[in-house]
Amino acid sequence: MQKLAFLPLAASLFALAACNSEPSKQVLDSNPDPMASQLANAAPVELPPAIKADKTMRCKDGSLVYVTFFTGDKQAVVRTEKNGTPTMLKGEGGEAPLSADGGWKLTGTPTEVTLTRPGKGALSCHA
Repeated sequence: MQKLAFLPLAASLFALAACNSEPSKQVLDSNPDPMASQLANAAPVELPPAIKADKTMRCKDGSLVYVTFFTGDKQAVVRTEKNGTPTMLKGEGGEAPLSADGGWKLTGTPTEVTLTRPGKGALSCHA
């Protein structure tokens, strides 16, 4: 008997719940971004290049060089000792040699390079 008394109550609650089934479409922005217009008009950002290859190379004179090549062929990092000071060489995307202040120059690929260090001649190195 109690189940039958509960049935009309449940039916009326269900009917009331169905009356307002459409959600309100009100959006309030109580904290607008003060830089929204500047960010919308900002120039696109270029991400730094990813590492393409990190090679240890043996040179003709028996020395080792450590070269990190980056995608885009616009830069490389050269170290003459394993934990030595890195030198960033930059260029125009593989057309001209990568270079840095002081006389550093690098041409080649991750398997074979020609490296010119300050005060020294060109040196051929391979991985």
